[in-house]
Amino acid sequence: MNTTRSHDRSVIVIPARLGSTRLPRKMLLRDTGKTLVQHTWEVACASAQADRVIIATDSDEILCEVERFGGKAVLTDPAATSGTERIVELLPHFPDADVIVNLQGDEPELDPHAINLLIDLLMRTPTAGMATLVTPIVRREDLDDPSAVKAVLTPWCERYDQRESTVPNTWRAIYFSRAAVPFSRDWNDSLLVASPPLYWQHIGLYAYRPWVLNAWKSLRHSRLASHESLEQLRLVEAGIPIVATVVPHGFRGIDTPTEYAAFVARQKAHK
Repeated sequence: MNTTRSHDRSVIVIPARLGSTRLPRKMLLRDTGKTLVQHTWEVACASAQADRVIIATDSDEILCEVERFGGKAVLTDPAATSGTERIVELLPHFPDADVIVNLQGDEPELDPHAINLLIDLLMRTPTAGMATLVTPIVRREDLDDPSAVKAVLTPWCERYDQRESTVPNTWRAIYFSRAAVPFSRDWNDSLLVASPPLYWQHIGLYAYRPWVLNAWKSLRHSRLASHESLEQLRLVEAGIPIVATVVPHGFRGIDTPTEYAAFVARQKAHK
């Protein structure tokens, strides 16, 4: 975490709610010796591009745990329906921020370099309202898996930016779906190794311009977001440009007891 700048240009907010359904109280599980929320906080703090890390929570228990390990947490409205809404509540805490990153609390194995890449991408793409990450889909089972969100991309170009983007391998996201998109009328397995890739998996890490978050509650209702259960489609329907760049692989989030047990095993194997 960068502590040399005079103000918080880039802030990471970690939404962390207590009431998870598939893995109850997952933020406070500590079979590795550290709680899950502490693991994710340490990942965020390892980012060289971030000036500040703050946890947005609905729970006094999580607040106390964050204070115990030396982090900063703020209580948000328990009625908030998404992590993004919790981040919107916190905007007055960092009025000078240029980039605000939404890092989910159940992403303890995210590579801090991916956060750096994301922040740098949005900083270098001034007409984008949000930045995110994708990775190529190379297995048919991932393409057909509705839990692996697909991104439909087109190259970022001067049509959307007043100057040539200085970031290589930069894309504009035009749709997200749980379906296998874009649809192929004549399927061939070679489509999974096309260059550049045709099929992309979206990685749910976001960097926002503050103006996007300030406008969040006033954005019109998105039928697509409700239909696909994908919050980012609100921005697509609102016409807010989303820029994406590529990382070599996805990162494991923790949603189920099986996934948590596998995470614990990996942690113990690394000790």
